[in-house]
Amino acid sequence: MGEFRMPSLGADMDEGTLVSWLVAVGDRVTRGDIVAVVQTEKSDIEVEVFETGQVAELLVEPGTTVEVGTPLARIDSGSTATTSRGPEPTPGSQSEARPVPRPVPAASPARRHAGRVLSPLVRRDARRLGIDLGRVRPAPDGTIHRDDIAAAVPAARPTRRRVSPYARRLAMEGSIDVSTLSGTGPSGAVVARDVPGAAPAAAKRTVDPMRTAIARTMERSNREIPHYYLSHTVDMAATVEALAAHNDGRSPRDRVLLAALELRAVALAARKVDEMNGSWVDGTFVPGDGVHVATIVALRGGGLLAPVIRDADRLDADETMRSLGDVVERARRGALRSSELSGATITVTNLGEDGVEAIFGVIHPPQVAIVGFGGLVERPVVAQGRIVAHPTLTVTLAADHRATDGRIGGRFLARVAALLRSPERLL
Repeated sequence: MGEFRMPSLGADMDEGTLVSWLVAVGDRVTRGDIVAVVQTEKSDIEVEVFETGQVAELLVEPGTTVEVGTPLARIDSGSTATTSRGPEPTPGSQSEARPVPRPVPAASPARRHAGRVLSPLVRRDARRLGIDLGRVRPAPDGTIHRDDIAAAVPAARPTRRRVSPYARRLAMEGSIDVSTLSGTGPSGAVVARDVPGAAPAAAKRTVDPMRTAIARTMERSNREIPHYYLSHTVDMAATVEALAAHNDGRSPRDRVLLAALELRAVALAARKVDEMNGSWVDGTFVPGDGVHVATIVALRGGGLLAPVIRDADRLDADETMRSLGDVVERARRGALRSSELSGATITVTNLGEDGVEAIFGVIHPPQVAIVGFGGLVERPVVAQGRIVAHPTLTVTLAADHRATDGRIGGRFLARVAALLRSPERLL
């Protein structure tokens, strides 16, 4: 009899809250199936099972907060020797499992509605807001998420007065029907101060759980990791020209962005200079079992997530672009799987679109490096004996001085720069 446990989704996670079960006792599950929704301080995450079998018991009620490693369910896989633990927790972040003494009744599993896959939370939100599920556009796999329900509200009620997005979010969180509220905003719009329980506009804003989690991780990083920083400015003229030729005639959907080449350059360099690819655990460097690159994604509602692209060094430019676009899109609508938020061996961050020329990142423990990319900037360079203006890119490395030194970091950064100057090696 295997056990399905609360997974660890990063070094900063000690506990999680079970939001809902998407399976019932007696259901057959296959490795990779989504079986539950877990709430962390950063996001609601769909959690998959890592073995095949039949659900024998559900041990934790929705709404219960338990430590990482706590058994959530038992899976009868025909063998008593296996345990479903989800992604392997980061060493040092695993809390001792706290057993829950009694089984609970099965919650409603995810059901199909006219070809759409709906979780209990989605059905509840749709009922409360009066949304016709037939009018909600699902994801390509047929799944409708909570963000899709929220986005459908204005379309479902076109004749009603306006409601600010922040007021609508406050109302949803408090299970309040916005149609019952009186608006005091422009043209009678409902704004945050109109929602019962909302803080006055002048009141100090409390820090949300995601920002608290980010703060805790960054504090730990700066407290424990002796950072050193290196930077390199790369002449990108050849690569920009080659990328434009590569994308010529392609639809916008099929074009490769510079961000994909940046990620690919880091992955290939990390494979070669493998001292940068891994974790610092219990006083020693642990090499990665592959090159698994996390990419920082800014969420539209605020906060950050770092989904992981696994074995990124094995992907070509088009595959990297598809993987990058996929995880960014799903991160922003809250549809990442638990396995996509753990196991990174190096991180990439990019603020070029925000007009930033250089970024000096903070390492996400227990990783030992983060690579930052600014935007393209026209600078004077010497080419064939003449001073000309070329697009340039500043690449920075923040690395853990316990694991490497400046010589190794310089070798890694030089390899990243060489790859970025050689489009034939990236495209």
